[in-house]
Amino acid sequence: QVRLVESGGGLVQPGGSLTLSCAASGSIFSINAMGWYQQAPGKERELVAVISNDGSTNYADSVKGRFTISRDNAKNTVYLQMNSLKPEDTAVYYCNADAKPYRSTRYYKFWGQGTQVTVSS
Repeated sequence: QVRLVESGGGLVQPGGSLTLSCAASGSIFSINAMGWYQQAPGKERELVAVISNDGSTNYADSVKGRFTISRDNAKNTVYLQMNSLKPEDTAVYYCNADAKPYRSTRYYKFWGQGTQVTVSS
């Protein structure tokens, strides 16, 4: 019904920058919050940043001042600009959206397939 596709991951040196993108497609009536989560090896998936459909944002303490989440509602796309990257930011990053499919009476959480971000010299 709803598909999320991430892009933009890769290998970057400490102090570098990356921008992740996540486009939602399919039978979408509306989308509320969209967000990014990270999952490092051996750890649970954790919230990185979330943005509501009115543009209000929330960040994990570990990324405040370094990461910026934004969205383009016309394109059903959410972005994560990551600056001053650290080795501890290395993880698989997953996109998430609270979306209501057409002919549905409620919102569901949909997930992307994940994109690897590796911060290493």
